[in-house]
Parts: sequence; structure tokens; C-alpha cells
Amino acid sequence: MSNNLKIGLFGFGCVGTGLYKVLNQSSLLSASIEKIVVKNKNKQRELSADNFSYDPNVILDDPEINLVVELIDDADAAFEIVKTAFRRGKNVVSANKKLIAEHLEELLKLSAEFNVSFLYEAAVCGSIPVIRNLEEYYNNDSLTAIEGICNGTSNYILTRISKELKSFDEILTDAQNAGFAESDPTLDIDGFDSKYKLQILLLHTFGILSQPKEVLNIGVRHVKQADVSFAKERGLRLRLLSYGRRVEDEVVAFVAPVFVDELSFSFDVNYEFNGVSFEALFSDKQVFTGKGAGSFPTASAVLSDVSALQYDYQYEYKKKNSTHLGLAKDFKVKVFVSANDQSRLALFSFLSIEEEYQSAGYAYKVGWINRSDISHELYRDNPDLFIAFYGNNPVELIGTK
Repeated sequence: MSNNLKIGLFGFGCVGTGLYKVLNQSSLLSASIEKIVVKNKNKQRELSADNFSYDPNVILDDPEINLVVELIDDADAAFEIVKTAFRRGKNVVSANKKLIAEHLEELLKLSAEFNVSFLYEAAVCGSIPVIRNLEEYYNNDSLTAIEGICNGTSNYILTRISKELKSFDEILTDAQNAGFAESDPTLDIDGFDSKYKLQILLLHTFGILSQPKEVLNIGVRHVKQADVSFAKERGLRLRLLSYGRRVEDEVVAFVAPVFVDELSFSFDVNYEFNGVSFEALFSDKQVFTGKGAGSFPTASAVLSDVSALQYDYQYEYKKKNSTHLGLAKDFKVKVFVSANDQSRLALFSFLSIEEEYQSAGYAYKVGWINRSDISHELYRDNPDLFIAFYGNNPVELIGTK
């Protein structure tokens, strides 16, 4: 690629605007935004309307543009943009984790076929340099686990609900008013956003390509003040974790609320901050924390990818090409389940129970169950049923105990 990057930018929302600003302030890059394509003609933006186009082909058909930066919130439209860009010989930088999680295998084949780069550091944990570290620094170290607080919205809510006598819905409304949550917060609070990011991390950590349906996601929508009190009484905190741990030749993976103690890296990661912990055979445990969302933090990750493309950088996917690991289909999980209606606890077939409580308006159980007894649908369809995993390492492969 020419060292002079001519960028076609799709999207001028929070991150696109941030990229425009930080790129104009950087003197180290030979890169310029040549054209910007947006969808909504009537939306108020910081630049005048004559700076924008509304037809994707304005960028895709321009032979002078050698880099497409895709920053839109429509995964299906983004998929068509990225595929077409590859076929036109253009490198692509994206921050769209849903697009990547759902279509990465096909996109990798296309990028290889047309010999172009596809970089997406900004899709996982904003400004925290996760993917490049997994590709480069941990290339020769045997990684055994990765855990992350990968969604700032959920972490903000869980932090505040543990400090204030407010309901989940009250704090969610505050988060929306503060710009930390979308008007439709489903992807964040039901764990989908964290799952998409975990899928990307599983590839760069263990070499495993996965589909969204293969990874369990449970959210935090149903957490109650009584659940928070349970945690406080035991010196625990509640975190929505993206979790992947190698056990023998399988990787246990899930997204779920987890009760953790002070020995967990996530214990002191609060509010809208993200954190990621790597465990490896030789380098032991390392933790990265930082802002996982927002205009400038995410734009800085996009800018890092743009900078890397000045040197024709590509992910090598060495772990993917050499792995013999697969996702564990079933495993045992230590769980905490609670409900206002205690009859809902009968939905679970406990292998063993370590603690239980019931009163007229609230009941819970703590114990071991099979992963196959838990589903996103079970959590979704029972509005007062809260499901959380319990402990810093709450899983065992079936047959190990």
C-alpha cells in the first residue's frame, strides 16, 4: 500500500466525529479523510452538509481511496460495504463487533482472496490495545485464560446499583440520560455486545472461530437490590464478565454476571471503565484497564489501525492456523439464582446446593448445575429470575470432579 492513505469514512457519529478530530490533530500520519458517507440527511452534525455524501458507491467506486473506515451501527449494511471494499482492493478498518462476530470467517476468506487488510482493534474495549497484544506480544506464550469487563454500560449500572439504593431501571434511565446507554439498551444489558467481543477475543487468544449461538450470554437486566445485598454481606461484587478459559483441550466460554471477590482483577474496575485480564503459561497474569467506549477512546483505537496500515500491517492469525482447541459444549457451573417468586428456582436441576434462602417475597440458591440447564431464553423469559455465576473461577469440565 502507498504510505499516503486516502480514507473513505462511513459514519459520522460519536466515533466518526472523534476520528475526524484526532486525525486532524496528528502530525505523525500521512492520511486524510477524502470522503464521508452517512445515512441520515437530516441529522445535525458538526460539519456542514456539503461535507457528506449519501451513496456508498461514492467511496467504493473511487480508485483513489485505498482505505475504508467503517463506523456505522448497522451490521448488515456494514457487511455489504466491507465485502465490496475488499473486492475493490481496499483495506478496511472497522469498529463493528456484531459484524465481525457474525461474519468473520467469510470476511477472512475474502480479505485473503483479494490480499487486503482487515483491522478492528476498536471493536473490543475501545482504547485498550487488546487485539494487537494478543496477536504480537502473546504470539509465543501459551495463553490459558482471558476475562474481560467489555461493556461499559453494564459496568456503570452494576457499580452504581451497588453504591446506591436505586433500582436497576432507575439507574438505567440515568445512564441513558448521561449518554452511557442507548435508548434501546438490549445489546448492552443482555450481554450481546459483550458476547460479540468475546468471540473476537476467543479467536485471537485461542484461535477459535465461533458463531454467536455457540456462546452463552446472560445479562444483568434482572438484578435486584436483594442480590446486591447478598454480595455485600460476603465481600463480593457483581461484574458482567466475558470469560474464556482453557481446560485441557477445550475452552469454556460464556458471558454472564459473576460474583467476584477482591482477588479478581475486575473487583476494582468500576463505572464505565473496561478491563481485560490475560493469563499465560510463562508471563502469568497481566491486566489492562481503560475507557472502553466514547468518542476519543474508540477513535484512538481506529487511529492506531490506520497508522498500522501505513506499514501494510495484517493480522496473521497464527493461533487459528495451528489450534487444536474447541469450545466446551457442556460444563459444570457454580451459580447463584434468585427470584421474587421462589417457584422459578425449580427451573434448575441442581447437582448440589451449598446455600439457600427463602421468604415470602425473595428466594435464592447457590450451587452447581450443568451449563446445559442454562440458556439466554431461560433468563429472558422469566423477568424476575436473576442468574449469576459464583466465584473467580466458577466452572469445571464435566467429569473433572
